Amino acid sequence: MSTTAFRPTPRATAAPAGPPPCHPLRRAAPALLSYLGVRGLGLALLGLWAHRRHHGVWPILATKWDADWYLGIADHGYAHTLGTARSSNNLAFFPLYPYLTKAVAAVTPGSRASVGLAIAVAASVAAAWGVFAVGDRLYGRRVGIIVTVLWAALPVGPVQWMGYTESLFTAFAAWALYAALTDRPLTAAALACLAGLTRPTGVAVAAAVAVWALWRLRRRPRDPRLLGAVVLAPLGWCGYVGWVALRLGRWDGYFAVQRLWRNDLDGGVETLRRFRELLAHDPTPQLFLLVVTGTLLVSAVLFGLAVADRQPLPLLVFTGVLLVIVLGSGGVYFPRARFLMPGFPLLLPLALHLARASRRHRALVLTAAVGGSAYLGAYMSVVWHSAP
Repeated sequence: MSTTAFRPTPRATAAPAGPPPCHPLRRAAPALLSYLGVRGLGLALLGLWAHRRHHGVWPILATKWDADWYLGIADHGYAHTLGTARSSNNLAFFPLYPYLTKAVAAVTPGSRASVGLAIAVAASVAAAWGVFAVGDRLYGRRVGIIVTVLWAALPVGPVQWMGYTESLFTAFAAWALYAALTDRPLTAAALACLAGLTRPTGVAVAAAVAVWALWRLRRRPRDPRLLGAVVLAPLGWCGYVGWVALRLGRWDGYFAVQRLWRNDLDGGVETLRRFRELLAHDPTPQLFLLVVTGTLLVSAVLFGLAVADRQPLPLLVFTGVLLVIVLGSGGVYFPRARFLMPGFPLLLPLALHLARASRRHRALVLTAAVGGSAYLGAYMSVVWHSAP
């Protein structure tokens, strides 16, 4: 098999791919410190804004919207019936995060809300490390640091420090992709399995690892590790979907739940309708919805650049499937920027460009990104009337 299927071509490489001898944590330290700085700034602005509007920061971070659903699952378990009420069946939420919260809270002090938030914050640091590791592996340390800062500075970045699953899912996805890039198929598949128990889009990680393993089997047809990876990678996602089917007594149980949440796929019809409505017909569109729209459009462009840069196969499959799910959904529109948050490989073309740019240009772009993220994150959490 040609190595160009899994490594960047020389024209896409901004720095030597092989890291010098260095402790992994020490090598990642600048990226992790930058990540904590970006998110700390966002938290400080959120706290100031919330105080001026007489809101508490703690409920915003730990107990509102999806966090409340996960805490409910940790406290009371899952529903036993499908029901007919819209957006009310908790079987739509995957089990790893709420049950991990319940397990850790049972052996540590503090409420389940505080434990869930602590898990999300710790997972965000692990995710940032994984994002850096992938960027460093492919394009060198500078790109790794820049892509980590860009991921921290996403417009919906504050969700990384909320009681949501995005940080935990991104950690599993990033390290699964890194394991594939370093030819560790069983590790990649195990992490894909965990990702599949964390979010519905875990199917994108499973597809990335399974397709990569099948591709490698062309040259190593008898490698049991690759065969095992093909089988193991989708087990988490398939296992939960199968369990919901058994619990509800119908083969399409999970998909029936998603229909109640209006999250069925329609091939992008609803997405295009919202684009037209917000960009052409609404004279006063809400800021947050414009941010979501811009995120979707920019993500599609960045995926095209990633293909042009010949990103490794598992990264392209992961982001491609993720985009198909998010853009092709007929469900609610406003959370879609958050749904794309784990798709950090989409930021690699921008990180490559900034790595080649002058220091001044790079500083201006990153400063604007960090400042914009802090403002939009606080706006999303305090002013926006619904879930991020």
